[in-house]
Amino acid sequence: MRNLRKASTVMLAITTLFAAGTSLASSHREAPFIATSPKVDATDFYMFRSYEGVGADGSGGRSDYVTLIANYQPLQSPYGGPNYFQMDPNALYEIHVDNNGDAVEDLTFQFRFQNKLNNVALDVGGKSVAIPLIQAGTVASVNDGNLNVNETYTVALVRGDRRKGTSAAVTKAGGGTTFEKPVDYIGVKTLGDANAYATYAARHVHEIRIPGCPAGKDAGRVFVGQRQEGFAVNLGPIFDLVNAPLAVISNPANINAAAANSIPDKNVTSIALEVHKDCLTATRDPVIGGWTTASLRQARLLSPAPAAALQASEKPGGAWVQVSRLGQPLVNEVVIGLKDKDRFNSAKPKDDAQFLDYVTTPTLPALLGLVLANNPAALAPTNFPRTDLATVFLTGIPGVNKPASATPSEMLRLNTSTKPVPFAAQNRLGIVGSIKSSGSDFAGFPNGRRPKDDVVDIALVAMLGGLCMANGDGDALKLNTIPGTGITSACKPSSVPAGATSLDVHDGVDQAAVPFLLGFPYLNTPLPGAN
Repeated sequence: MRNLRKASTVMLAITTLFAAGTSLASSHREAPFIATSPKVDATDFYMFRSYEGVGADGSGGRSDYVTLIANYQPLQSPYGGPNYFQMDPNALYEIHVDNNGDAVEDLTFQFRFQNKLNNVALDVGGKSVAIPLIQAGTVASVNDGNLNVNETYTVALVRGDRRKGTSAAVTKAGGGTTFEKPVDYIGVKTLGDANAYATYAARHVHEIRIPGCPAGKDAGRVFVGQRQEGFAVNLGPIFDLVNAPLAVISNPANINAAAANSIPDKNVTSIALEVHKDCLTATRDPVIGGWTTASLRQARLLSPAPAAALQASEKPGGAWVQVSRLGQPLVNEVVIGLKDKDRFNSAKPKDDAQFLDYVTTPTLPALLGLVLANNPAALAPTNFPRTDLATVFLTGIPGVNKPASATPSEMLRLNTSTKPVPFAAQNRLGIVGSIKSSGSDFAGFPNGRRPKDDVVDIALVAMLGGLCMANGDGDALKLNTIPGTGITSACKPSSVPAGATSLDVHDGVDQAAVPFLLGFPYLNTPLPGAN
């Protein structure tokens, strides 16, 4: 949306063409290498105008801010002690922002973690003996004396190239560059009930000052800590060759009735950052692109005789090597071919031309046809190359979230001029859902991504041609051409074998039923390891 009025014009032009819809999902253990390294496995990335305290008109509260959330360490069982899920001090976690559409980061927020062993010991039989746990008693305060491990981190903002640009420290509003992280929710005996843990975690939401931002707009907030998994999906049946009848998963009445969310009992670790929108944009273009990455050192030596310390078995060295990447949800999980998943995780957006065939000639629709109708052509749209998918995932939709100049590349794009919508009024299907219901929520996926957005359903609809049904014969959504490339196709209803059914496909799970907070850091209090 170049601005809300122009966006509304685009939406109204296609409202009469649309009867149902949706877009894309998450990234748990999606590539061969990253499945072996869960501490640096990015699971979800969110980027949206903050809706904490906003009014019905989208103003007030924190509406001038953008929230970016990068989740790591997937499918955490709350009882995963005794070490639980500390972040890796030998890794580099980053959130990147491209604010001029050239597929190269202009801003990078770098997070480095430090885990300090306090070596708490007990006097046993006249000897001082180190305890085996990360806590020696109840915990309620920042840097609590009963913690055997203190988790902290630093944040740097790099302007320009992530490795060669100008770096400056993000600081606490009251001074200092070290931020405390709460211990994971070990259980109610250690940390109290959910309300007590929420209070404890809130003490680790830090007011910050961000260097180089416009005057009066350098304030923000940061939080890193365990949260309840906010992603809802019918995970098992989906990967079991979509083990559900097409008649069931194409009937909207079966949402929340056909299947249960597979992962409501899991936690994740969130890196949450809130930044003024004017600190993220450049010139007059309000559209930004964002993604998260994690990197490890190129070399690692394992000691056959580790020192008596915390995580002392390895000695890393060499240049940083990117091993995880996440922008748009589910791209590497269900779009990129198995042989190239590790390559995609290591690639930068500017080099995404090498993956273009996976987007413009995707295999997922043919696979869905094969497993649901015993015919690869039964459900796969015929508008090759798939300009509809390339526009949504590689350039942004014209008039919605396409930057003034867009180099095709995979990342999450947000038009920061689109006003936020209060949580209760948000449509779980984002923009598409608002078109269906003649609503006014244009602040959801694929224009950024909020926790409530049901990206799995949206992805299924997009893959089966739902966007071409919406595009109509008159190219209402401007999906017949990949912007800036001259590549065209006939994205229209006649190219969609599934017809209107493509607009109703879902995974049987309602993302809107997941509990969330109404304010920063938005994802819910984690589940305890023991009640």
